[in-house]
Amino acid sequence: MNDSNDRVRVLIVGAGAAGRMVAQEMAGRPEQGYAVVGFLDDDPTKIGRDIVGVPVIGRTGDLVAVSEEHGVQQIVIAIPSASGHTIREVVRLCEEAGRSFKIVPGVWEIILGNVAISQLREVELDDLLGRETVSLDSEAMTNRLKGRRVLVTGAGGSIGSELTRLVAEFGPSELVLMGRGENSIYEIDQEIGIDFPEVNRIPVIGSVSDKVSVEKVFQEHRPEIVYHAAAHKHVHLMEFFPDEAVKNNVTGTRDLIDAAVRYGAERLVLLSTDKAVRPHGVMGASKRVAELLLMERAASGCETKLVAVRFGNVLGSRGSVVPMFRQQIRLGGPVTVTHPDVTRYFMTIREAAMLVLQAGFIGVGGEVFVLDMGDPIRIAELAEHLIRLSGLEPGTDIAVQFKGLRPGEKLHEELWCSGETLTRTEHQKIMVVQSDPETEVEDLGATVRRLEELATKGDRDGIMRELGRIFPNIGRKNGNESDETCN
Repeated sequence: MNDSNDRVRVLIVGAGAAGRMVAQEMAGRPEQGYAVVGFLDDDPTKIGRDIVGVPVIGRTGDLVAVSEEHGVQQIVIAIPSASGHTIREVVRLCEEAGRSFKIVPGVWEIILGNVAISQLREVELDDLLGRETVSLDSEAMTNRLKGRRVLVTGAGGSIGSELTRLVAEFGPSELVLMGRGENSIYEIDQEIGIDFPEVNRIPVIGSVSDKVSVEKVFQEHRPEIVYHAAAHKHVHLMEFFPDEAVKNNVTGTRDLIDAAVRYGAERLVLLSTDKAVRPHGVMGASKRVAELLLMERAASGCETKLVAVRFGNVLGSRGSVVPMFRQQIRLGGPVTVTHPDVTRYFMTIREAAMLVLQAGFIGVGGEVFVLDMGDPIRIAELAEHLIRLSGLEPGTDIAVQFKGLRPGEKLHEELWCSGETLTRTEHQKIMVVQSDPETEVEDLGATVRRLEELATKGDRDGIMRELGRIFPNIGRKNGNESDETCN
């Protein structure tokens, strides 16, 4: 394939550092059989110029026409700093042009100058989200976690296990892995044992809804830093089991906070959710009550620094639609979406865990932090992208069916409401929202005790009435009526 006419004709989208590296790599290794016909770039100062001997022949929007005119066979997307919206638009144009396409590795590979043809890969869902690279301040995290006793609840879950991996990197003196699922705790315990054999890890099979288990963990291990990731999180299931949501998400959180304060923990970080904002379902309501409990206790003047971190859906987690969509595609469809217009915020598991770790050390107590989730993604569009990334065509090879919003679900989620003030922190992806807990729920302690009593009795109707009294949006169809209150 030494004759240029026999080579695969390549169009590179992006004439920046990444694109130049790809062009130079292909030119310097002709035996690999590629010929770069040109760049596309939206910088008007580059149009018409030659860059590393390759002409910039148009803008990104010209992709379809340029591909046809120049007989392009493959497109390389070389814009690693682009937003998810931009990547999705380029992918759409590639599909419209009917050309195969690949994407360069991440930003760090570009910085290190390590872009090679062998590293070009298929476009993945993470690329379509366009999440920027998040890095941890390793020195600061080492200072905060090395030699410390750390407890992670829900350590076998998606976020809990990722937090466990991150904490283990910084050398805690003791890492307590607490969770109710025997197999998941066994798996993360084994993984940490292999990857970080020097870490003293302690697996604990127990639920935060069991006050005795919580007490025993604090008695025996005296954790200094607590990451509370344990929660019931499936929205529609909690509509049918509000008693379990109360036991786990509300009273379990209260008991964990009580134990952390009583045993002198330095810091407790509650993982919360965007569904706690103007909650329309039991899961969101239970997490909002957990936030309020934390803020109220922090306001009481306790020495333990209590903070919450609120974020949206985590890509690929057990509660995410993505694994379900992939399974449906493997089975030949249909892919089921609740509503044509439903949107959700997404971020990757690694990014969420890294930001939780950093947010937990920003707070001085009582804050609810919100992670910058970027733009919301339309779920129907996400489903179509996953189908195409599987080499199939939506509506032709795989049907997309709409089945209606399930109980407790909103059409669009929010990260804060009008009753909260939003302030940027020193970290560009972490914001803090603040509200007065006393104005949210009158006599919060008595309310929680009523919920606890109803849950103990299994009085699900009673719980729904009590939650409806606190949060008037619960039960509203489609979850998107205008309501300006945080409740």
